[in-house]
Amino acid sequence: MSKTTLSYAETGYFSRLICDYIAEKSTLTSFYGNFPEIENFEKQLQLKQQSFTANSRNTLVAQLEKQYEGFKISAATQENIKLLKKNNTFTITTGHQLNLFTGPLYFLYKIVSVINLSEALNAKHPANNFVPVYWMATEDHDFDEINYFTVKDQKIEWDAPHGGAVGELSTNGLAEIAEKASKIFGESKNGKQLQQLFTEAYTKHTNLADATRYLGNELFKEYGLIIVDGNDTELKRAFVPYAEKDLLKQVSYHKVTETTERLTQLGYNEQVHPRDINLFYLPNGMRERIVEREGLYYVNDTAIVFTKDEILKELNEHPKRFSPNALLRPLYQEVILPNLCYVGGGGELAYWFQLKDYFDAVAVPFPILLLRNSVLLVPEKLSDKLNKLDVSIERLFQKQTELKTAFTHQISDVEIDFSTQREYLKQQFEALYTLAKQTDASFVGAVGAQEQKQLKGINHLEKRLLKAQKRKLADKLQRLTALQDSLFPKQSLQERNTNFSEYYLPYGANLLSTLKEELDPLDMSFSVITL
Repeated sequence: MSKTTLSYAETGYFSRLICDYIAEKSTLTSFYGNFPEIENFEKQLQLKQQSFTANSRNTLVAQLEKQYEGFKISAATQENIKLLKKNNTFTITTGHQLNLFTGPLYFLYKIVSVINLSEALNAKHPANNFVPVYWMATEDHDFDEINYFTVKDQKIEWDAPHGGAVGELSTNGLAEIAEKASKIFGESKNGKQLQQLFTEAYTKHTNLADATRYLGNELFKEYGLIIVDGNDTELKRAFVPYAEKDLLKQVSYHKVTETTERLTQLGYNEQVHPRDINLFYLPNGMRERIVEREGLYYVNDTAIVFTKDEILKELNEHPKRFSPNALLRPLYQEVILPNLCYVGGGGELAYWFQLKDYFDAVAVPFPILLLRNSVLLVPEKLSDKLNKLDVSIERLFQKQTELKTAFTHQISDVEIDFSTQREYLKQQFEALYTLAKQTDASFVGAVGAQEQKQLKGINHLEKRLLKAQKRKLADKLQRLTALQDSLFPKQSLQERNTNFSEYYLPYGANLLSTLKEELDPLDMSFSVITL
C-alpha cells in the first residue's frame, strides 16, 4: 500500500472557487469565518460555546436517544451522545443523501474526515470533547438521485413509488434488490458480509432513514459516530423563530441574494438560487415549496393556502411539517448542533459561501468550512500495468483525448512534433519578407498569405501523422484507456460513481481501516492510494 497526493487544482476536477478557497485568496475572505487550520478551532469553540445553551444540549441528547431506540450502538457512540450534554463538547459534522447502500465512495470519505478531525482535535484540546456527526438528508425529495448504486459497472436500481421526504420512504420491495445485489457480491467471505449488511439494513428496517442509520452505524460505530435525523419535531421546534423570519421577512432571500451578487461579480458561479421563502411544506407523502402572494401563503402545486396567522399557528403547532431547503438547512443544522466545522464536497461548500451574511444577520456563528478528503483508489494490479506502460497515475487525470495524444507522442518511434520544420519555414519566409519590402510593398501581403498556407500544410501533415501513429499504436492506447476507464468511470472521478462494495469485496474491512489511517482531513490535497 502506498499514498501520493496532488493539488486539487492539478486534478482539473475542482472549481476555481474551491481552488481559490484552499489557496486562501483574499477575494474570498469575506465569505467565510475561520479558515480550517488546527489553530483556529479554539476561536471557533469559544464562539460557539457562548451561543449554544444547556437547554439546546438537553433537547439534542433526548431526541438522539429516541432516534437510536431499537438500534444496537457501540459504547463509543453512547458515550459521545452523553458527552453532548456537557458545555465543553462540540461536533464536527458532515451530511449526505440517503443513497441506496451509501451510493458513491465519497460517503466514506466524508465520514472518515469528520472522525479523523474529531480525533485530532481531542488530542489538541484535551480539556474539550469533539464528536463526529453524520447528518442524514432525510428531508430530500430527489429520489432519482439516491435510488441506485454502481458496482462492477452494474447499476443496481430501486424502482419504487415515491413522494415526500425520502427518509420516510418504505423499504418494501428492497428484498428483491437484496437478491440482485447478492448475486453480484458473490459467495466470498467479504461478499457474504456485504449481503448480510444490505439485507439487514433494507429488509429489517421499515423506512429509508432507519436503514441508512443502520448502515452508517455498522460501518463506523467503533469510532463513535453520531447519526442525526433532522426531520424531528422537537429539533425543529428550536428552529421555529428562524422559520418565522423566513416566512414574514424573507431574511434569507435578501441576505443570500446580496452575498451571491458579490460572489458572481468576482466571477464565481451561483450554486443555489435563493427563493423568497426557502421552506417546504412537509405533511405525509408530500414536500412542496411555500410561496407568498398578496399576504397569503400557498403550498405550490396544491390547493393548500394559509393566512399569515394560520401559517404561524401551523408552524408553532406542527414544526415538523416545515422543511428547510438547501440554503436554509445549514442554518437549521447550526442552530440545533454545537457544531464547529462542516465537512463537505466542493458543491456543498459553494452554497455555504452564499450564506455568511445571512448567518451574521440572524446571529448564528458561521462554522469552519472544510473540503472533505478526496481519494482515488488504485488496485496494485492496475498500478503495475501503468508502470509497464511507463505512465504515472497523475497523467490519468487528463481528459482522455489529451491522454491518448500525449501517450502517442511518448511511445511513437518517429518524431511527430514538426516544431523544427515550422521554425525553419519561418526563417525562410523572413528572407522573403525582406526581399518584398525592398521591391514592392504590396508583395508583402502575398508573402504572408503563402507563409500561412505553408504553415497550415505542415500542421495538417502533423495531425495526419499523429492520427496514423494512433492507428499503429492502437493496442497500447486501448490498454491505457481501459485503465483510465476503470479508475475514472464515465470520465469522472471514481469517488463520484463507484460504490464502496466494489473495493470491500477484495479488501474487506481493511478498506475502512486504510482510509482511517491514511487520510488527513486538514491536508487539503487529493490522495491517490494504491491498495
